[in-house]
Formats: sequence, C-alpha cells, structure tokens
Amino acid sequence: MPQQGAASPLVQLFPLILIFGIFYFLIIRPQKQKEKDHQKMLAALNKNDEVVTFGGIHGTIVNVKEKTFILRIDENVKIEIERSSVSYVKKQ
Repeated sequence: MPQQGAASPLVQLFPLILIFGIFYFLIIRPQKQKEKDHQKMLAALNKNDEVVTFGGIHGTIVNVKEKTFILRIDENVKIEIERSSVSYVKKQ
C-alpha cells in the first residue's frame, strides 16, 4: 500500500485564514468605516445644527466647546453634553 503523506501546513491553515478573512470583511472593516464616518460627522458639527444624542434627546447646538456642546432642548432649557454622545444630525 502506498503511504499517504501528511497535509502541508498551508493546507491545514487555509480554513482558519478563510474564516479570518470573512470576519474581517463582514464585521471588522465595516465597523471601522462606520466609526471613521461618525468622527468626521462630530468634527463637522457647528452652531445651530439640530442633533439627536444616543440617549434620544433632540436639540439644537447653541455653543461649541473643545470637548462638549451646549444643547438647547427647549425654551430656556440648555444642557452640556459630550461630543461623543451625539448620534446623528437631523436632516432639514
């Protein structure tokens, strides 16, 4: 009987490499792109932009600081929020 040779290490690692590639393109890469887009959006926020926070608070930016915003949520009601807590800008 002919003896079967052991599979090469590359053939044994191929399924693992394939699984990592699938995870990268389906999970890791889109998440990094989404985070990059969110950071661009935060950098572009200005006074009078209407925003929604991750907590669901709707308001208008009245003052932009280095790390925070002053948000007007009603007449004579203002709160200070972190830049990172802004979820998205409302389209007008």
